[in-house]
Amino acid sequence: MTTDTAWLSTEESAAWVRLIALAELLPGALDAQLLRDAGLTHFEYVALMSLADAPSRTMRMTELASRTNATLPRLSHVARRLEARGLIRRFPCPEDRRATNATITDAGLELLADAAPGHVETVRASVLDALTPAQLEQLYDIAGAVLARLDPEQRLTATSCQFSEGPAVARAG
Repeated sequence: MTTDTAWLSTEESAAWVRLIALAELLPGALDAQLLRDAGLTHFEYVALMSLADAPSRTMRMTELASRTNATLPRLSHVARRLEARGLIRRFPCPEDRRATNATITDAGLELLADAAPGHVETVRASVLDALTPAQLEQLYDIAGAVLARLDPEQRLTATSCQFSEGPAVARAG
């Protein structure tokens, strides 16, 4: 056992435990609403949103896996489910036939449009409405500092989000 361990202070431990509780509880709240309203998990919603935001609504599966922080096997399993529902279409990449592209269908876009209001309400009720404008700015800064360490290549879209109209209004995307 090494004695060089920098043990957590009481304050650090309290903050860490709260962060872990948040990380455990928030996904369930997001999944519950999306499953109830759209039959989607939050991961499926994020994958569909990534495709909807991509040029030509299309992305290589490897890029989509990176953007959603998924392994290719997990993404392939989810893509099969979304494809069976007619929400996406997969096809060989025209530039590299070894790769597979995914595109969101009109039905997928329609489902996203239908699901978005409830999702936004849940995000607001669960997180954003609990914060003052100053706390929102702090959350943005804190999450950015941690993301810079966890995702230095900025694979996830969240790492490149910026405040758009001053600190009180964040641009999603």
